[in-house]
Amino acid sequence: MPDDALATRAHAPTSEATSSHQDWMSRAEALALPTRHRIAGADADGSGSTFAVVSPRDGRTLALVADAGEKEVDLAVAAARRAFDTGPWPRLSPADRGRTLLRIAALIEEHRSTLALTVTLENGKPITESYAVELRALANTFRWYGQLADKLTDTAPHTDPTALALVTREPSGVVGAVVPWNFPLTLAAWKMAPALAAGCTVVLKPSELTPLSALLLGRIADEAGLPPGALNVVAGDGPTAGRALGRHPDVDVLAFTGSTAVGRHFLHYAADSNLKRVWLELGGKSPNIILPDAPDLAAAAATAAWGIFFNQGEMCTAPSRLLVHESVAEEVTAAVVERAGTLRVGDPLDPATEMGALAGAARVDSVEEHVRRGAEGGARLRAGGVRREVVPGGSYFAPTVFDRVTPDMPLAREEIFGPVLSVLTFASLDEAVALANDTEYGLAAGLWTSDLSTAHTVARRLRAGTVWVNCYEEGDVTVPFGGYKQSGNGRDKSVHAMEKYTELKTTWIQL
Repeated sequence: MPDDALATRAHAPTSEATSSHQDWMSRAEALALPTRHRIAGADADGSGSTFAVVSPRDGRTLALVADAGEKEVDLAVAAARRAFDTGPWPRLSPADRGRTLLRIAALIEEHRSTLALTVTLENGKPITESYAVELRALANTFRWYGQLADKLTDTAPHTDPTALALVTREPSGVVGAVVPWNFPLTLAAWKMAPALAAGCTVVLKPSELTPLSALLLGRIADEAGLPPGALNVVAGDGPTAGRALGRHPDVDVLAFTGSTAVGRHFLHYAADSNLKRVWLELGGKSPNIILPDAPDLAAAAATAAWGIFFNQGEMCTAPSRLLVHESVAEEVTAAVVERAGTLRVGDPLDPATEMGALAGAARVDSVEEHVRRGAEGGARLRAGGVRREVVPGGSYFAPTVFDRVTPDMPLAREEIFGPVLSVLTFASLDEAVALANDTEYGLAAGLWTSDLSTAHTVARRLRAGTVWVNCYEEGDVTVPFGGYKQSGNGRDKSVHAMEKYTELKTTWIQL
């Protein structure tokens, strides 16, 4: 789900990320956290009501953060509207906008350890992943769109010699961006960076579980030279702040990443307000197909285990359905089970930790319920399936593997969003493709084969926005990301993301 940083496999050595456990704990104790909205280039308290941000690491309250209601959303949207209608941002040259995004990227690098630590405390992922994956993706995204900003061109179609036709792209206006807690900065950047590069202004609403890093990013963007109101960050929950942003008549485009159920709400909000365009990146139940001619079965099994347990399994592209040919099913499953048993579940502030805390107690409860239903439904539990006591008060769960899963089971159909792998077997290639496509989702898929023709033909048959062949979760910001079916519409990343934040205008001049 993040970009090329995943090639680091979350444990590439970096000077700060390999600081000691005690050093990160000391930094956490001294960390000053932002608690106020960022509106029109300044901190804002709003109505005075607050909500607690609780760390899944240990259940401790990190901060009491200003809680946005309709009034605060109105103020943020009004600031973005002024900045778009009369402010300098849309009127700057693309090169000048690009230079500002590059300054944001440079400041992200400067504040990298603070941002990474904030993400780990509010999200629960290991500090090595926050530093080497999340923050690298964040900086890369702003840097790439900063470099792209002045590279886009308009067109002049060939017409009758008596006329001149121009087709130009113009910024859409005010963008509302609502992002989840699993990659709070990466997914914010995927929305913000192309929107800002296009000349739009933005109101960002992060998840109420992880607002702190987004509030800090808002201050960094202002420090980099964004005009007041070009980026505004409001903290609040979905039913109040998210709904207010979705229904707001002065929001021109809404970009959302999250669950399919909530995505439906935003479509209703648009229909009930100004018919704003709504771009959705939603859930997934991604298949990972291993054929018997995979070039390296051990590597395929290791990647399958890494993919489902990375980020605690809290990832929309997680390869949660492992589809294995019956002739190699036990060999592959046994290797994944062995890895699940050796994976180090630990304190997210310990650089040696490989899997940290789930996003909170409610997440653990949900995963535990899925495991209970799976076992009662006839699947065989091969590994995990229990809570872990790592840091007192924290939210930890063991890496979990089920086999003997059938396509009709909830384990094979519902997005668990946790470290739970379901193994299904198949006897033929056609059966594998049918199993892979037998889902309401279509976000991603994996395929392991040594046959080039099989790779191409199966990739074309899979109904998914991304197909990885002999790898998983690879790629970078140059390629588009998004889904088919109920996994959403539109694309994040790449030049194609600019299409979401621009309008096509035709100018016909009679000569």
